[in-house]
Amino acid sequence: MLMVTATETAAAPVTLTDAAPGANPDPDPIRLAVIVGSTREGRFGPKVADWFTSRAAPRADLRADVIDLVDTPLPGTLSYRPSPEAAEALAAVGPRLEAADAFVVITPEYNHSYPASLKNAIDWHYTPWRAKPVGFVSYGGISGGLRAVEHLRLVFAELHAVTVRDTVSFHNAGDLFAPDGTLKDPERPEAAATTMLDQLAWWARGLREARAARPYDA
Repeated sequence: MLMVTATETAAAPVTLTDAAPGANPDPDPIRLAVIVGSTREGRFGPKVADWFTSRAAPRADLRADVIDLVDTPLPGTLSYRPSPEAAEALAAVGPRLEAADAFVVITPEYNHSYPASLKNAIDWHYTPWRAKPVGFVSYGGISGGLRAVEHLRLVFAELHAVTVRDTVSFHNAGDLFAPDGTLKDPERPEAAATTMLDQLAWWARGLREARAARPYDA
């Protein structure tokens, strides 16, 4: 069941973003991959992604790279020996995941869980997630996508990733955003995003230093 029915066009491609003017530059910012997980027609995800990246962009300690799975479609059949066409598609995503220090997954809730497109993207890749932190921004109906998030926590634990405690969730998301993509009542979501990003940055920096000192090979 699609819990949010508002329609949206695909988000414009977003590359690495710099800190806002006036912010003290971080000489070694956290590289944050923001994954827009839904590819469903009429998806609401780009609106949520645009809002979230607007919260991450002013931070001097982060540089965000938005990976929209609509713009980077991956093969639907997993293979240890992908075809040249599949390898080309994977090359558009894999190096960006590998380069990331941390991830934020933007996910809806479909039928009490996350979308197949997101699981496909996760399953195609193994090493990029290891010993790195993952945060979540979810949206849906009454549950706000939190059931999808809880399922994803188990998946990322299996991949040796660390999920942060706090999330950003939009309950009955279609009612919360104005037509121009701004939030009607931004105070609580903005506070939640700040908390989640603070936790993510702490883990990202600590784990990056740990991987450099002692490569993770468990």
